[in-house]
Amino acid sequence: MTDTPPTEVPIEVLRESGRGTLLERMGIELTSATKDRVTGTMPVSGNTQPYGLLHGGASVVLAETLGSYAAMLNAGEGRIAVGVDINATHHRSLREGVVRGVATPVHVGRSTACFDVVVTDEQDRRVCTSRITCALLDAPR
Repeated sequence: MTDTPPTEVPIEVLRESGRGTLLERMGIELTSATKDRVTGTMPVSGNTQPYGLLHGGASVVLAETLGSYAAMLNAGEGRIAVGVDINATHHRSLREGVVRGVATPVHVGRSTACFDVVVTDEQDRRVCTSRITCALLDAPR
């Protein structure tokens, strides 16, 4: 991906950017962030569908959050990342606990970035596999 080792981003800066947004509403907690790996957690409670199972859309929100932050970190100064495609395959249902997501790069170019996001349960069993593609654009003036 890059010739230099990834630099850890102060997680407090990223957490602050999520205040008052969907991240906060979903209970998503960013746990680490580098150009090559962004991780976070989300509670199952409060993010279920009417049958009491983790909502598939909630898993996608977690995946898009982590992938978008990863793309933003790779975009470079004066640039932004905007999601253009996301897909998800749901492997297992959950009724309780916390899920963990890990976003890793598939491709980072000048105009697009693509990330795999794996969501697992507390026993490290795969719950969801997602792929997100973001456009890397110049920031608006």
